[in-house]
Amino acid sequence: MMIAQRNKINKTSIPAIVFCLLFCSFVTNIIAQDGSAKFKVIAFYTAQRDQAHISFVHEANKWFPTMAAKYHFTYDSTNNWDNLNAKFLSQYQVVIFLDTRPDSAYQRAAFKQYMDNGGAWMGFHFAGFALTPSLFNQDWDWYHNTFIGAGQYVSNTWRPVSAILRVEDRKHPATKHLPVTFKSAPSEWYRWEKDLRTNPDIKILLSIDSSSFPLGTGPKLYEIWHSGYYPIVWTNKNYKMIYTNMGHNDIDYEHKYDTTNKTLSSTFNSDIQNKLIIDALLWLGNSKKRPPVKVKQKL
Repeated sequence: MMIAQRNKINKTSIPAIVFCLLFCSFVTNIIAQDGSAKFKVIAFYTAQRDQAHISFVHEANKWFPTMAAKYHFTYDSTNNWDNLNAKFLSQYQVVIFLDTRPDSAYQRAAFKQYMDNGGAWMGFHFAGFALTPSLFNQDWDWYHNTFIGAGQYVSNTWRPVSAILRVEDRKHPATKHLPVTFKSAPSEWYRWEKDLRTNPDIKILLSIDSSSFPLGTGPKLYEIWHSGYYPIVWTNKNYKMIYTNMGHNDIDYEHKYDTTNKTLSSTFNSDIQNKLIIDALLWLGNSKKRPPVKVKQKL
């Protein structure tokens, strides 16, 4: 009788034990995933003037929250650049500039302090733009010459087109899952004032592969590239940062389909390019905070 009763208890307990083990394993897995990539991202944007940049900003503010849910980080965005201050930035591990850069001295000082103290940054396309004279003069030497390192904008391809990109460093966390070459989503590609290959602080991660040439469709002949070296994605070794030249959707400026300019392409149309962007962001968000940058004192 005792044996029969004990066997009955064991049989009824097994499913409960199995369920408990599976449930605990499931909960543990969720906690592990959540803990492996839990960081906060704040994206700054302007979304004015250029329709192609506005289109990119709108799509980025849809795509990144989807990635945040999948990879367990928090994504916020703001067009209030006055939020670029020490108190506000202290809440976030990564700052993104989607389409421009700060203009006021106070905002610029706060961003530099954030980066000098080990913060992380990702910049897209127009965030690196500067040209004197223009509405976006090159009047911030640290940002354009030291931090990004490219100096002023010189020229671009037109129309926005896809390019074959070559991975220059396949060991970097942002690029280790990429093939040697791949086709990008369409973009307007920039040529810069400075040759980044000569800057020991810059690590070029991707460049335009020569198989892309001629790159651009015109109609202006000088906006079609036939040769040359053009970096597309790079990092500054002294900071937790990545700049990428992607971020200019293709817009039909010539033919109006309705009362607005029709979007013909998206920066997020390429799965491989998307892998680059999300791996770069996960590297920035999950890597250890860098020690403060040592500033050399002028004698």
